Amino acid sequence: MKSKKLMKYAKAAGFIAYSFFLVFSFLKGFEPGKKMAFDLGYFSLEMAKILPPAFILIGLFEVWVKKETIEKHFGKESGLKGHVGGILLAGTTVGGLYVAFPVAYSLYSKGADIGVIFTYIAASAICRVPMTIFEASFLGIKFSIIRLLVSIPLVIFSSMLLGKYLTSRNYRIRDGE
Repeated sequence: MKSKKLMKYAKAAGFIAYSFFLVFSFLKGFEPGKKMAFDLGYFSLEMAKILPPAFILIGLFEVWVKKETIEKHFGKESGLKGHVGGILLAGTTVGGLYVAFPVAYSLYSKGADIGVIFTYIAASAICRVPMTIFEASFLGIKFSIIRLLVSIPLVIFSSMLLGKYLTSRNYRIRDGE
C-alpha cells in the first residue's frame, strides 16, 4: 500500500517538475525546452486524432466479432494459418503499437493463441503497409522485400517458440489492476 502511494506522489512530482521546466523554458527562452513543449503538443494532438477512432473500432470488434470466429482463425488449432492471419491483420492496423496492444488483448480475451498474439504484435511493429510503402520510397523496393522476407519467418518462428514455452508453463495474461 505504501509503495503505491509513494509511486503516485513520485509521478505527480515528476509531472510538476516537467511542467515547471517547460514554463521556465518559455520564460527564459531556453530553446531545447521550448522544442520539447512543442513536440509534446504535436504528439498529443496526433494521438488524440488516432486513438479515439481506434478504440471505438476495438469496442465494435468486442461486440460484433464472435469468440468462436477468433478461436477458429487465431486459436490454438489455427496453426500457421493463424500466424499468417495475424500478420495480415497487423499490416492493416493504423496507429502502431498504441493500437496494437489493445487489439492484442481483445484477441486474447476472445481465445486467440498467445503465439499468434506475439506474431500480431511483432508484425504491427514491422509489417504495416503504410510504413513499408514509406520505407520503400526511401530505401528502395528491393530493401523492403528483403527485410520482409527475413523478418516475417523470424517473427513467426520466435512467436511459435515463445507461445509453446508459455503455454507449457500455463501462462495467463492477468486482467488490469
